[in-house]
Amino acid sequence: MSTSVTINRLATGVPGLDAVLGGGLPEFSFNLIAGPPGSGKTTLAHQMMFALATPQRPALYFTVLGEPPLKMLRYQQQFGFFDNEAINRSVHFVNLGEETRDGDLDKVLRRIVAEVQARGPGLVFVDSFRSVVLAGADGGHPHNELQHFVQQLGMLMTSWQATTFLIGEYCSETDANANPVFTLADGLIWLRQSVQRNSMVRKMEIMKMRGQPTLPGLHTFRIGAAGLEVFAPAGLTGAVAAAPSAGGRVLTGVPQLDEMLGGGVPAGYSVLVAGPSGSGKSILAASFLAEGVRRGEKGVVAVFEPQPRRLRNRLLAELIDGGHVALIDSRAPDLSIDEIVGLLLGEIRRLQARRVVIDSLSGFELALAPTFREDFRESLARLVTALAGAGVTVLMTSELEDRYNDLRFSPYGTAFLTDAIIVQRYVEVDSRLLRVMAVVKVRASAHSNELRLFSIDGSGIRVGERLTDHVGLLGGRPVRVAADGALPVPAAEGSG
Repeated sequence: MSTSVTINRLATGVPGLDAVLGGGLPEFSFNLIAGPPGSGKTTLAHQMMFALATPQRPALYFTVLGEPPLKMLRYQQQFGFFDNEAINRSVHFVNLGEETRDGDLDKVLRRIVAEVQARGPGLVFVDSFRSVVLAGADGGHPHNELQHFVQQLGMLMTSWQATTFLIGEYCSETDANANPVFTLADGLIWLRQSVQRNSMVRKMEIMKMRGQPTLPGLHTFRIGAAGLEVFAPAGLTGAVAAAPSAGGRVLTGVPQLDEMLGGGVPAGYSVLVAGPSGSGKSILAASFLAEGVRRGEKGVVAVFEPQPRRLRNRLLAELIDGGHVALIDSRAPDLSIDEIVGLLLGEIRRLQARRVVIDSLSGFELALAPTFREDFRESLARLVTALAGAGVTVLMTSELEDRYNDLRFSPYGTAFLTDAIIVQRYVEVDSRLLRVMAVVKVRASAHSNELRLFSIDGSGIRVGERLTDHVGLLGGRPVRVAADGALPVPAAEGSG
């Protein structure tokens, strides 16, 4: 016979936060929301309060020596979560400024007890709790009295079956070491923020949450018009189930290229298309999405360019305007990898998409906040893993400088992460630049090793004959292309 107690978990109403918490907020828990000024503590508290408060489970919000409730509400009502009709119906505000000014912790506690007994709240917020701590210190109250105050407050809220939140301004964990509330709290949510160049990066850490497995590490979040949104690591949440695999091959929309690939791209693979500027990477990407639409498969394209690609590619614009392809075109200067993955997976779920394009990896790197660029290789690995888990076929483009003596498929050393690689190059023959294409890799599948000419016209990409028995310049260096059309090798010194 099991004697374990089931703890009800409350949905916080903050996108992504429940996953980070390990399934929601434990009911009747005693929690601390800490962080430096401006990090989003009060906004987080209000967002959870308006999501959880009902007439049957009212919320009591105590303000302490900070901004008066009317001023605070003036700004909080700008967020989408704010419900004006809930004020004084399921949400009640009480100002403890007078009690805390005297520095008498017993007086503060008595006022809180009186309000709790009068209203019977299911949710209690004290903002800012650090003001209570400082008031007690200024009043000459020793450390043990503060600890007694915290213990009494915690016991009171537990006995009244209230889920409690203490909001406090602490700039670092060291700043709070002497505060007994950190030991007594059931949950500790720490908010951080940093400014790098022109980007503001906000992160959250669940340092403590008794009785449930939280997601470890720092999780980026954004404060927008709707409030906070937390970006949980997609690979750790388990919330994204892989779509049923259709198996078989995915066609690119370029028949000759599909032939070179051995019949198309195996479904669920990730493909890297690498080449110099103007070689046709984005046109191939649009063709890949258009072919999917023709076959009843919707797609998602993430564009990371100074100017939206859709404005320069008529075919892609038509697919987006027709609702067949979702566009992710963020200009925010403080993007994180988890936010990008979240946006992609959200659109994949919404459209039940089967194809995804990332155009391009170079723009993607620049779109990330500086702090995330340092781990760009790891970021790409997480992106590819998350999309593979969603069961989609992915095509990514990568900008490369065309140099024969430095043949690279990605400037990030991440070509090994992809299942297939298509390379586009320029060849100088008879004072003309010709485009050539080759399939370098298709994991666990036979494919062509030919180097084939291709052209671009109003209909898209047209792959032509093998490049055979020509002598020319590849990347400014003499080369001779083998008669069988294989990849070029350096021409013999002195050849014409």
